[in-house]
Amino acid sequence: MKLLDLLKGVATLDIKGNADVDITGVNIDSRKVTDGNVFIAVKGSAADGHSYIGKAIEQGARAIVCEDVPEPVDGITYIQVENSEQIVGQMATNFYGDPTSKLKLVGVTGTNGKTTIATVLYNMFRSMGHKAGLLSTVVNYVDGEAVPTEQTTPDPITLNELLARMVEAGCEYAFMEVSSHAIVQNRIGGLRFAGGLFTNITRDHLDYHKTFENYIKAKKLFFDRLPREAFAITNADDRNGMVMTQNTQATVKTYSVQSPADFKAKIIECHFEGMYLEINGREVGVQFIGKFNVSNLLAVYGAAVMLGKDPQEVLVALSTMKPVNGRFEALRSPKGFTAIVDYAH
Repeated sequence: MKLLDLLKGVATLDIKGNADVDITGVNIDSRKVTDGNVFIAVKGSAADGHSYIGKAIEQGARAIVCEDVPEPVDGITYIQVENSEQIVGQMATNFYGDPTSKLKLVGVTGTNGKTTIATVLYNMFRSMGHKAGLLSTVVNYVDGEAVPTEQTTPDPITLNELLARMVEAGCEYAFMEVSSHAIVQNRIGGLRFAGGLFTNITRDHLDYHKTFENYIKAKKLFFDRLPREAFAITNADDRNGMVMTQNTQATVKTYSVQSPADFKAKIIECHFEGMYLEINGREVGVQFIGKFNVSNLLAVYGAAVMLGKDPQEVLVALSTMKPVNGRFEALRSPKGFTAIVDYAH
């Protein structure tokens, strides 16, 4: 790819050198740079990428994107930008062919429930005959291929590479957990979301965000950036649920176990083996337990309906879904004992 094509949609302050060079890859880690790559020097909280520009050039970098331009080296193109961190996502999207324009991406954010909702959506759409991808805390999937994960939301380059692999594999949908860190650090920059889901928010991750207000703002920013053609589904039972969507351009829908909502459920029966629920006036048996899982399944139901699925077909699929391994998973022994496995926290 030509460097000029890689810079589409990127606000540059200055370009020194030849912008018509061929680029073989994009990197923010100087150790991973190979011949012909662009190295983007990001000022992170732990280290400043500008300190590794020389190392990146030694590794074969052909172009450097930075905020502070160093002493020029012959044959190297320098692109100066105002904020390196904010443009990584766009450059990665450009390099990998804008994968989210070729599939429907749904993001799930909130403190709890992200893994269950994203995973059940992935499993459900595959059970309906669709190829789908998953980006989660536990494991990533490119259709049926498991890809190990290290972070809830990978860096923008890894993220776009995985999404491009999903497109190549024929995936129509992708479901991903979106952490507050990823939102603030622009890891999802350049991605097009077909929809977003909000689960709930509790006083978590304050070591990073410092205040609960900052944590709320980080989550809300995800919905603020959703496009007009997307949907935003929020938990009306959470006190901050409606705060999340108050400034979004997306179509807003609500779900609730306690009050009127677009997607409403109540528990009819509850056992260790599962529950009988009523969702929008229709009964369904599910293999999940716990009131919190009713909320999770409502979010799944709402997302599937907003993605164009028939409500009855969604309920049938929900009845076949199993809990995510280790997420309040009930195990029955031959002697009649029941154990609950839950390692989420």
